[in-house]
Amino acid sequence: MLEYVKTILTKVSFDSRLFEKELKKAIGSLIDEEVYELRNWCYSKFNRKYEHVLQRCFVLS
Repeated sequence: MLEYVKTILTKVSFDSRLFEKELKKAIGSLIDEEVYELRNWCYSKFNRKYEHVLQRCFVLS
């Protein structure tokens, strides 16, 4: 499931609203260990582009 989420986020990364929507959905559907791994992956891949979105989504999780 985590790999699928990573694929989706990569594909929608052109649009910040869509990226945030899919990220929130992913956080809600993954187990804690996967959310932690997803968080690390997102920050390494999208921090420059979507830092504000990542902070907003992962603070809420």
